[in-house]
Amino acid sequence: MKKFNFRKVLDGLTASSPVGSSGGGSGSGAGGGSVHPGGTAGAAGTPREEIQETLTSDYFQICKTVRHGFPYLPTALAFDPVQKILAIGTRTGAIRILGRPGVDCYCQHESGAAVLQLQFLINEGALVSACADDALHLWNLRQKRPAVLHSLKFNRERITYCHLPFQSKWLYVGTERGNTHIVNIESFILSGYVIMWNKAIELSTKTHPGPVVHLSDSPRDEGKLLIGYENGTIVFWDLRSKRADLRAYYDEAIHSVAWHHEGKQFMCSHSDGSLTLWNLKSPNRPFQTTIPHGKVQRDGKKPESCKPILKVEYKTCKNSEPFVIFSGGLSYDKPCRRPSLTIMHGKAITVLEMDHPIVDFLTLCETPYPNEFQEPYAVVVLLEKDLIVVDLTQSNFPIFENPYPIDIHESPVTCTEYFADCPPDLIPVLYSVGAKHKKQGYSNKEWPISGGAWNLGAQTYPEIIITGHADGSVKFWDASAITLQMLYKLKTSKVFEKQKVGEGKATAEIVEEDPFAVQMMYWCPESRIFCVAGVSAYVIVYKFSKHEVNTEIASLEVRLQCEVEDIITPEPETNPPFPDASSQLPSLKSLSGSTNTVACEGTMKDSIPCL
Repeated sequence: MKKFNFRKVLDGLTASSPVGSSGGGSGSGAGGGSVHPGGTAGAAGTPREEIQETLTSDYFQICKTVRHGFPYLPTALAFDPVQKILAIGTRTGAIRILGRPGVDCYCQHESGAAVLQLQFLINEGALVSACADDALHLWNLRQKRPAVLHSLKFNRERITYCHLPFQSKWLYVGTERGNTHIVNIESFILSGYVIMWNKAIELSTKTHPGPVVHLSDSPRDEGKLLIGYENGTIVFWDLRSKRADLRAYYDEAIHSVAWHHEGKQFMCSHSDGSLTLWNLKSPNRPFQTTIPHGKVQRDGKKPESCKPILKVEYKTCKNSEPFVIFSGGLSYDKPCRRPSLTIMHGKAITVLEMDHPIVDFLTLCETPYPNEFQEPYAVVVLLEKDLIVVDLTQSNFPIFENPYPIDIHESPVTCTEYFADCPPDLIPVLYSVGAKHKKQGYSNKEWPISGGAWNLGAQTYPEIIITGHADGSVKFWDASAITLQMLYKLKTSKVFEKQKVGEGKATAEIVEEDPFAVQMMYWCPESRIFCVAGVSAYVIVYKFSKHEVNTEIASLEVRLQCEVEDIITPEPETNPPFPDASSQLPSLKSLSGSTNTVACEGTMKDSIPCL
């Protein structure tokens, strides 16, 4: 790229634009910025000599500035309780780091391998990622664009679980073969200390215990490591003496393990929907076994088994009973039950049903130290297509209102429009109208993921993005300050009558899955007139009103005539104005529920159902 004087570029821009007009070029932020250099304009009325344009395309490049929406195919979740930032890993090797509204960072593993697990170096501005290609990466977050500092590839073993204790320099890595390796987090090389599976389990046991599914250090003593194996074996390993302090066996597969903060007890979740509570002093059998969602049998037998509890968290409180939070574990006899998170607090059991499968969840606690009362205050639940935060401080467990633009694809986006340099009063007006229709019942507390610093650029000006969706909804977004904020939602489907059951069976084959899908949108920000064209061959014209009004909707049917020659011999360069020759465009609402036919001479008769 050639070197050039930036002042000359600015002079060139002001010279090439007519006096008095503002130039809206594309630049920083989510869209563009106008350039207003001082001291070069001269008086508005004075004629100026023509300056030769010196700008060439080499001086400009398009670059991605920001990425909005929900991370595609999420797989992992991590939270830094001190910095209060959240990281989400995906199946495509991407990591999204989220903080307070506006703090949103995207980074990508070069390999593109799925992220298995994420671990923050708490309060150190660093993150460890374990990927499906058996590589570990250390990310530096202390710079504007996060980058990988170190990588470590396992060639002979597959990584299944990682654990990094708070303020520790040792990262514990469990593998599919059942071995545990220890990595120095500073140099990011293997220490050479390996806990082999056959040394960890008793010599009399010949069978392989399966992959390592859990690793955690004791809250009382960081020199002791709890290792959970898939087949139900638990080993409490002394790192100093290099031997097992105790071993415990259970006849159901283990999915996860959680400590009590005093370090004397731990809880396991199992594949039969049971939770077992173990005491280090008596490891022969669990001192408490419960199947929270299992039906109690009449004859006093063990409750019937349920779906696996994939993860459990056991969090203590100073002034109340501990919280036991888990995903899965529902009974098999209700096949249509939605994915759910269960919160057990004392004797109360609350089941929160989710709209999408649960990928992972984390309990947010007041302290990062594992040996103190945890005092949980929220649960972050990562779903396949959503991120939910539940408030634990209120007995009805309300959710927090999500400030991130995660619901862009709530209904698939079918078209978008971008408007820069909108009238300055437009965004406040749209916001005030949209605020009237907001959902109620959210937690009144502040959004708990509040980390990171975010500076507004000096050159912000009103930018609006409009998205049209498959369900006929249209969303107006404020895109002025890099973040995307929903201003107003319009439902075009409200204009049409709902089809009665049994009606339109004859045309069922022609009717699209999304008859209200928005195809095109035109908007004049000055006059605030908005025009929507839908997939079912209609156009709706909207006029903006601050207040709700009841009006009769005028409907007009337009029959499009097309020339036969145009269809038989289309020119290669020209596109017909409508892709379908038989399109018809009744403006606003055609009140008839019948099917109208518009046919061109010489072509096959085709029918589009009229809404």
